[in-house]
Amino acid sequence: MFNKPPLFCSAALALSDSQSKSGDDSGGSATQYKGDESGPVTQAKNVTSPRAAEEERVLISEVLVRNKDGEELERKDLEAEALTALKASRANSALTVREVQEDVHRIIASGYFMSCMPVAVDTRDGIRLIFQVEPNQEFQGLVCEGANVLPTKFIEDAFRDGYGKVVNVRRLDEVINSIDSWYMERGLFGMVSGVEILSGGIIKLQASEAEVNDISIRYLDKTGEPTVGKTRSDTILRQLTTKKGQVYSMIQGKRDVDTLLAMGVMDDVSIIPQPASETGKVDLTMNVVERKSGGGISGGGGISSGITSGPLAGLIGSIAIYHKNLFGRNQKINLSLERGQIDSIFRMNYTDPWIEGDDKRTSRAIMIQNSRTPGTLVHGNQPDNNGLTIGRVTAGIEYSRPFRPKWNGTAGLVFQRAGARDEKGNPIIRDFFGSPLTASGNSHDNMLLAKLETVYTCSGDPGSSMCVLNMDQGIPLSPEWLVFNRVNARGRQGFAVGPARFLFGLSGGRVVGKFPPHEAFPIGGTNSVRGYEEGAVGSGRSYVVGSGEISFPVMGPLEGAIFADYGTDLGSGPSVPGDPAGARNKPGSGYGYGVGVRVESPLGPLRLEYAFNDQKTGRFHFGIGLRN
Repeated sequence: MFNKPPLFCSAALALSDSQSKSGDDSGGSATQYKGDESGPVTQAKNVTSPRAAEEERVLISEVLVRNKDGEELERKDLEAEALTALKASRANSALTVREVQEDVHRIIASGYFMSCMPVAVDTRDGIRLIFQVEPNQEFQGLVCEGANVLPTKFIEDAFRDGYGKVVNVRRLDEVINSIDSWYMERGLFGMVSGVEILSGGIIKLQASEAEVNDISIRYLDKTGEPTVGKTRSDTILRQLTTKKGQVYSMIQGKRDVDTLLAMGVMDDVSIIPQPASETGKVDLTMNVVERKSGGGISGGGGISSGITSGPLAGLIGSIAIYHKNLFGRNQKINLSLERGQIDSIFRMNYTDPWIEGDDKRTSRAIMIQNSRTPGTLVHGNQPDNNGLTIGRVTAGIEYSRPFRPKWNGTAGLVFQRAGARDEKGNPIIRDFFGSPLTASGNSHDNMLLAKLETVYTCSGDPGSSMCVLNMDQGIPLSPEWLVFNRVNARGRQGFAVGPARFLFGLSGGRVVGKFPPHEAFPIGGTNSVRGYEEGAVGSGRSYVVGSGEISFPVMGPLEGAIFADYGTDLGSGPSVPGDPAGARNKPGSGYGYGVGVRVESPLGPLRLEYAFNDQKTGRFHFGIGLRN
């Protein structure tokens, strides 16, 4: 960083004995001493050693503070400040040169004076000790150079109370420290490197801010040796918010490191700042350790919320073939298969997290999917024990972009062909109760949906705020294609009170137009109203679900929780084609309450809960992550 020079030099010290103003003709000789804080004291008459002169005591009859011309100070408050600073120098006291010298430095240390010289005058009444001082100038203006990121208002506020007052060096030093702290708190390479008081009471501050001169990428292997990188350097550099010409911020650099690690193709990233050839600037070297391979095969498992019975209810296995760094541009492709007791999803995804040539960080995702999911969320379990599934073939493209801090927007087009099937995979158009399973009356419905979504996330902390608003609009490119509008919103807010954390959530939605019954809003279950099975409260065109939860630490990573939920279809169940909720005697509204435990895991909080509903029945729930 930068070395701060001393603001003021120490004052000189001089003592002189002279004839009194009354014309004393005793012929007394004059003795003069000079010295400073660190130098020796010399004696004009060679009477004894310097050390002895320092320790020799002289009786002082009077102590005064005057200006450098020996006249009274115009400002009595400054005279009082100087007298208050004195410790040893008092009337009728015997002083040594060293004690007087120490009082000189105390006056200077008060901060109001630029110089101080003690003068001893022999009078009829004894030795009069006069401290001749030169006050600092009154503060009349400020000039600050080199402060490109330091807010002008911050500097003005720091000096505002000093206008028209005598400059106090101690206060000035506090202001300089506050400016240095401003840089430090923000991780910025900057500080006040010089200060000067100009004529007319103008204070000149010189700030030094280290700007980024150059950013280079250095690829390393696992042992730290240089190697050839697979990821293009421009793909890495465009991820950085740190740019050339900016004042380097360590906090911003830390965020850039996290961003690069989030790409999923790096094992380690570090930033090394070094002085540049140009004074006052830094060069940044980014050491990057890439993963051996950007692709691979992975497997895993999960739980489906739509299956509520059977010995292996809801268990899903998955396998995926992926590559996370196509062409060295961080583009990703993924082919995955998920298979469960009933669930089956085959998905192909291609994602470009940052379209080349775009300066708004727009991403593009292309998806093709063939899925088979349980229909129990809306249609429940069939009384004849025949399974009912919803088959969907989906293809679409989406574009996403951050348009404000913490806000992200998505727009896309998705084509979907969906229909119901029995447990043997045969298409069916009505359920056990004779209710229609499609909106068109055919074995499947076709729809082209324009999708809009905006997401606000405060942070990833459990107590953070989150808000999601999405809308689907059917586009009738063909007369047989469905036309409907669906709006859905959900949000949560959390805060802490001591060790306890409170989390409140609210969600709701509405569908208008012609839509298949399986697209109705299901109410009830792990992420809705706990204490009920999935979708057992209701299935409606509209819905509202609210929840509240208090969690508290129990032991180590284990937390306990108390919660309550309420959900309603707002009386819209009968307006769903076929009224699947009414045919199955779903109440349409209900509440649940219970207790649970939480354990942090790499996938998020693992939630095990037991809840009672308003019908006096209980149920276990298991979930991963925060509630939607």
